[in-house]
Amino acid sequence: MSACVMNVVSDADRYEAIRRRDRAADGEFFYGVETTGVFCKPSCGARPPLRKNVRFFTDTGAAQRAGFRPCKRCKPLEKDASAVTVARLCALIDRSENRLSLQALAREAGMSPYHLHRVFKAVTGLTPRAYAQARRGDRARLALRDRGTVTQAMYEAGFESSGRFYEEADGVLGMTPSAFKKRGAGVAVRYALARCSLGRVLVAAGDRGICAVYLGSDEAKLVDELRESFVNALSVKKDASLADWVRAVVEHIDTGKPVDLPLELRGTVFQERVWNALRKIPEGETLTYAELARRIGKPRAIRAVGTACGRNEISVLVPCHRAVGSDGKMHGYRWGTDIKERLLAVEARRRK
Repeated sequence: MSACVMNVVSDADRYEAIRRRDRAADGEFFYGVETTGVFCKPSCGARPPLRKNVRFFTDTGAAQRAGFRPCKRCKPLEKDASAVTVARLCALIDRSENRLSLQALAREAGMSPYHLHRVFKAVTGLTPRAYAQARRGDRARLALRDRGTVTQAMYEAGFESSGRFYEEADGVLGMTPSAFKKRGAGVAVRYALARCSLGRVLVAAGDRGICAVYLGSDEAKLVDELRESFVNALSVKKDASLADWVRAVVEHIDTGKPVDLPLELRGTVFQERVWNALRKIPEGETLTYAELARRIGKPRAIRAVGTACGRNEISVLVPCHRAVGSDGKMHGYRWGTDIKERLLAVEARRRK
């Protein structure tokens, strides 16, 4: 999937969700109330606390470790019924050979289309349409790898006509079907390098946005890794026109300044759910791989979550450094655990 942007959510947004008792925010975060010692879901029916008494948490485990106990009214430890409903709809979309409309999914869920749209996105990080499109993309990727022709792959992926397939292929594959069949051949990749507080940063872009952000101390090694990652690209060339994007990435690394840049993400539905969940972890906080797996509704997929984090090409902007082991320690990072530790330490200081 392509053309995503970084999603920055502030504490002010979270408090406003509490004030509105916004059910769509359930699962996005939890909040603890200093004066009562309990933690709740955003939709809790209790009287909204004063902002000065509120602490925000990305998951229930973090709230409990901070000494808060679960609210008896909203029962934040119980699995949200909306998450169960969305999981059922995802399974329905996965096995359906035909496209399901938002109205049909809403009838199945017993919700209004508007409410379902909000709840579905809150749980999965994707709209129902985007989820269905991404699943078709997954099937298309597998079929293009395994089948002899694009036409065979098109029908196996569930597309009813070549017109529809080619119309959607650029979005679900990130390139044309023929280019994907050739493992990215014909795609031009541009890159630029700069200094930052962590050493060197390489920022690369395709046609639709940033496709890679690499960190390290040796510029030549970063370029070599980019060429290896995009080995079948039409070209991998240095491009000074990326200077503004590089400057924004460096400012984000060095100062925490939010960025709003187009990202060119290419992954499976599962990977994109992991990456979306990573982008929702506030600066200065971490989630364990197990907590991340629970957040996306796949509590037993801990190893797969770790693999998805490792396959993230866009470091920092998709903050896989905020995922840690169950013991809270750094268990591997593509750019080195020392860089991961420095990133987290800097973010923690900025958050204070």
